[in-house]
Amino acid sequence: MTRANRRRVHWVQHPATLLAAYLLVALLPLGLAVLQNAPPRPFRDELSSALALIAFAMLLVEFVLSGRFRVVSAHMGIDLTMRFHQLVARSLTVFILVHPFLYVTPIAHPRPWDTTGALTLGLTAASTATGIVGWLLLVALVVSGIYRDKLPYRYETWRLTHGLGAGALAVLGAHHALEAGRYSGHDYLAALWLAMVAVALFTLLHVYVLRPLRQLRHPYRVGSVRRVALKTWELVVEPRRGAAMRFEAGQFVWLTLGRSPFAITEHPFSMSSCPADRPRIAFTIKQAGDFTDRIGATPVGARAYVEGPHGNLTLADRTGDGLVFIAGGVGLAPVMSMLRQLRAEADPRPMKLIYGNRVREQIMYEAELDEMQDALALEICHTLRSPPPGWTGARGDIDDDLLRSRLDFAGRKRWLYFVCGPAPMIESVGAALGRLGVPSRQIVSEKFSYG
Repeated sequence: MTRANRRRVHWVQHPATLLAAYLLVALLPLGLAVLQNAPPRPFRDELSSALALIAFAMLLVEFVLSGRFRVVSAHMGIDLTMRFHQLVARSLTVFILVHPFLYVTPIAHPRPWDTTGALTLGLTAASTATGIVGWLLLVALVVSGIYRDKLPYRYETWRLTHGLGAGALAVLGAHHALEAGRYSGHDYLAALWLAMVAVALFTLLHVYVLRPLRQLRHPYRVGSVRRVALKTWELVVEPRRGAAMRFEAGQFVWLTLGRSPFAITEHPFSMSSCPADRPRIAFTIKQAGDFTDRIGATPVGARAYVEGPHGNLTLADRTGDGLVFIAGGVGLAPVMSMLRQLRAEADPRPMKLIYGNRVREQIMYEAELDEMQDALALEICHTLRSPPPGWTGARGDIDDDLLRSRLDFAGRKRWLYFVCGPAPMIESVGAALGRLGVPSRQIVSEKFSYG
């Protein structure tokens, strides 16, 4: 990709551009309804129709937001994309829940002289049924999404039923809008609904069929598995044929091990290797009480599939006088990817790594990090909450006092800060950096909580 093309793609992905495009699509049905210049009905009826038009458009855009499309998430991060998806789902649900209760116009058979539908609601038995079923299905989908972790079945089951339920909801909503909607029956608005529903259903096809097919054509195998710290393993995959996936240091993929990609059994892991290490791609994975407890027993040669890359925890298109990496626990994985790439490129900038763990045995790649201090202008600070006797490093969490002592230098506001670790740590470190005067635009982080 040329530099000009990269700038163009990133401009398309800018959050302000995406938000503007989202608002345009969400309000377009309302604009097309206004242009019909139909005789006005009571205010509550018009408000109800407006809420329904906007909410259905928002619902159909949700398919694109949740589809892990890099053109959407590359600049703002897939964590923020998914959070936006969740917030939008709750907002549109409120719109649709109140929509049927606002009408004051009576439900009756159409009157021959009422060609614009100003005097009665044009509900038929079929459109009433699709409206009620869709209304209930939307509530079920949103509630199950909010309480997903408390449901008595696996995430993969929830994800499949959520996707299929969303597809059914799009079809039910389209039928109800076209059959009962006063404005949606107009040719232009009807064509818009059909086009948006087609895009939404194609998104499902892409996620559940086309993307797995693409992964099947590019299989990987497990090349090695080794322990790198307490309950922490490095798993390396290599392509069975062809070239390895291209990625930027700091990004992540959804990794499938030992199963077909159609099984929807995948998990997000950051690469800890760097692009210069290709075709070898390494992941550093901590045992966390789920399937990761078996990661150390993964057999060499096992099949693997990767979907990605994703994420914006990267150095691409960012500038800073120096680099500060702040990592907690296995959050060091993407930091290692960046440091290894910086070493491969002999980057001359000054760098600092502040790395926190509970005990010394959890420190990953300690020897390699020590060697990096000779290859890079890198200063490392280890901090432990429960240090062993004789520990000479920092003690406690990565807090205001530690950051203030380690970042007490002129020009720190012009450095770049990469923060990776548990979500509470990311939030507390971000707030602490803000209190030190670091601009938010200089802080890059990404939380691993994706749907």
